[in-house]
Amino acid sequence: MSRLPPLAAIRAFEAAARHGNYTRAGEELGLTQAGVSYQIKSLEQRVGAVLFARNGRSMELTPAGEALAPRITEAFDTMERAFASLGESDHAVLSIACFQAFATKILAPRLGTFQLANPEIAVRLDIADHFVDLEKGDCDLAIRLSRDVPATLDDHVLTPLGIAPFASPAFLERHEELSGPDPRILDPQRISPRNIWWDRWDEARADARPPEEYRPPRGLEFNSQLLDAAAARSGNGVAILTPMLFSDEVAEGKLVRVGERTVEPGGAYRLLHPEARRHSPKVKAFRDWFFAEMQPLVE
Repeated sequence: MSRLPPLAAIRAFEAAARHGNYTRAGEELGLTQAGVSYQIKSLEQRVGAVLFARNGRSMELTPAGEALAPRITEAFDTMERAFASLGESDHAVLSIACFQAFATKILAPRLGTFQLANPEIAVRLDIADHFVDLEKGDCDLAIRLSRDVPATLDDHVLTPLGIAPFASPAFLERHEELSGPDPRILDPQRISPRNIWWDRWDEARADARPPEEYRPPRGLEFNSQLLDAAAARSGNGVAILTPMLFSDEVAEGKLVRVGERTVEPGGAYRLLHPEARRHSPKVKAFRDWFFAEMQPLVE
């Protein structure tokens, strides 16, 4: 068990010793004169020594109090410097966790504008498809594609998840059956056919296949939208992707949407951070910049 007296009593003693007056100490601490007196008496009982003696209407430090006061003041000064230093270092670096596809296609190319607007904040981007533990302080904030959010995190939704199939112009020229507003895409034509997004795509069709018609899928199998898109650009099949992430490839003619339908399988792109960081200047600066920067992509 700690032998340290209650912090409230120590704080009252330090303020009273510094001001030489219970009333002014109470004004600083938000206590009444009687409240300061009570805290100091409890401290005296705890340490077994009288720390203040009355001299007329004033309270003066006893020899024991004079010996203790400068050390307590020094201890509080040390704590204040420690917290100030923590705040300075905390403000200096912003750590962002982001999954690879979004970081590569959307965030990284645009971070320079945030850096120019906030030169005092250094940005550290942690690119990983696993979830970092924001509540343990692994990163300041995260950009995720997810359905559920822990109640302890502040959740800012960017846009619901939408998915659609894409292929190269050359592949579509070889497969005329994929023309039209909503063509059926067969398993052998699919890149990463085990991707659960293909299940959601099939379920959303008006003529969805019954479960018994599903065959063990074969073909190219990746675990990244970036690799799926690369395979599709090379003419290896149809990839199911998030349109927002690959708008550049579509604009450049490297990828073409197959059909006209977009499916929302659930989940959303989110910016998340612990509630404790809600008012952090660096987090607020990034949050404001992020949603302003992303607005043209989600309109």
